[in-house]
Amino acid sequence: MNSKAVISLTTGLEDAEKVTVAFLVAVGAVETGRDTVMFLTKEAVRLATGVFGHAIACDGCPELSTLLGRYAAAGGKYFVCPICFDSRGLDQQELLENAELNGTIPLWQWIGQDHAVTFSY
Repeated sequence: MNSKAVISLTTGLEDAEKVTVAFLVAVGAVETGRDTVMFLTKEAVRLATGVFGHAIACDGCPELSTLLGRYAAAGGKYFVCPICFDSRGLDQQELLENAELNGTIPLWQWIGQDHAVTFSY
C-alpha cells in the first residue's frame, strides 16, 4: 500500500484525550503501511520537542510516549508549523528526529498528486 495519510493536530496536552486519539489514528495509519505525516499546529507543536510527549489521558489509555515511540519506529513523520513553533519560543534543537519545521506548501508538496486520507483533531 502506498497511499498517504495526513493527521492534522492543533491540540496539545490541554486535551490529552484528543491528542491520544490523534496519535492512535496516526500509529494505525503508519503501522498498516501508509506514508504518514502528522501536521502539528498551535499547541500541538510542543509535542514534537520530546519534552511534552508524556501523558496518560484516561484510565486504559496508552501512555503518549509509547504512541510517539511506535509512530517513530514505523516511520511516521511530523511537519511542524514553523510560525506556531517560533511564536512559542521553542528550541529547534529539541525537535524529535522525525520532526521538521514545515508549513503548508511543503505539506502540499509531500502529498503531491497522490490521494491522501486526512483526519483533523
